[in-house]
Amino acid sequence: MKIVSVVGARPNFVKIAPLLAEMRKHPDLSSCLVNTGQHYDANMADQFFQELQIPRPDVSLEVGSGSHAYQTAEVMRRLEPILERVRPDAVVVVGDVNSTLAAALTAVKLGIRVAHVEAGLRSFDRSMPEELNRLLTDAISDYLFLTEEGARQNLLREGIAEDKIFFVGNVMIDSLEGHRSLWERSRILTQFGLPSGAYGVVTLHRPSNVDDPSALGSLLGALSEVARQLPVVFPCHPRTRTRIAQLNGSLSGLELRGDRADTTGLHCVDPLGYLDFMALVASARIVFTDSGGLQEETAVLGVPCLTLRDNTERPVTVTHGTNRVVGTSPARIVQEAMRVLHTPAPASSRPPLWDGNASVRIVAILRDRLLRRPRTHDTPRATAPAVPLTPTTNAFNDWPSSARHHQDLTGDSERSHT
Repeated sequence: MKIVSVVGARPNFVKIAPLLAEMRKHPDLSSCLVNTGQHYDANMADQFFQELQIPRPDVSLEVGSGSHAYQTAEVMRRLEPILERVRPDAVVVVGDVNSTLAAALTAVKLGIRVAHVEAGLRSFDRSMPEELNRLLTDAISDYLFLTEEGARQNLLREGIAEDKIFFVGNVMIDSLEGHRSLWERSRILTQFGLPSGAYGVVTLHRPSNVDDPSALGSLLGALSEVARQLPVVFPCHPRTRTRIAQLNGSLSGLELRGDRADTTGLHCVDPLGYLDFMALVASARIVFTDSGGLQEETAVLGVPCLTLRDNTERPVTVTHGTNRVVGTSPARIVQEAMRVLHTPAPASSRPPLWDGNASVRIVAILRDRLLRRPRTHDTPRATAPAVPLTPTTNAFNDWPSSARHHQDLTGDSERSHT
């Protein structure tokens, strides 16, 4: 069986890593990894691939930044000839970024089955681009793998057939648990001079929070108020740092150093790799975020999390975990943070099937379904017009055997590098 897995952004890397590791255990699976390059920071992407032990992508599309329409269209334009040439039995997409929807659309129009990992999650807020990506990807997928049982009802209400839906658990937690021994050895707390359990962590990336100067200023004001009680560390994307610097330079130039460990304040630091970041989160007293994945990770780690949004597509992190959705009102954020800091940590239970084995279940289901269902897309098709791609993509004149699918198929290691 041939399976193409498509990733494009850092959250995708965390989700795909355990799936690829599980696929490599089965000689009857031949796996290809396509990186669309939606997150175009090569250094950060390379670091995630190394730390998560993800094999070098077989194909790099190098789409880069741009509008939603541009990214979606470019992924489709560049991915189509690859899928035409390879003719996989299935395309696996994860999460809810533009690359997820673009790859699913490209595959289904070619008659290739689509498996969506992390399906059925809904914020019910269609102003979020991710919500539209989730809705559309689920509507055209053949296999929908759920992280929480509540997602099943969302899909059934939307008319998805029951036999397409599989509750399997959470691949984000597979990565968290699978790499625990590595991130527990991180020296990030020593490097930053932080005492365990006596600091906060914040991440912000949603356009509604960081692109509007008024909204960003209000959030930073609330976080600065909390930071009078304990240090708050803000791993900050360069784009967000630029937005912060534009706010009268009020927070520009602040870095967390070891000699400031005993002081309070909101400290902007450079983005961290996966292992250092998970070590930082695991020992935090409180986390503030607008990220879906971090809501899940804190739920398992038992770290109190305040979600700085008016909704969440991951309600199980509230019902079973430590997450509270508090919105973006500065007064509410400060109030909820003080409640966390001055009361014992709430009891939480790990959500069902978040046991580190979601990838095992997903691959078992794919092998079962693909082996007993004939391929429907083997009829000859017109060759897609050639498009300028990276040299790596020229390697797929013939599909590699399972014994060499990790290797550099061009014979030139530098040319196939992301």
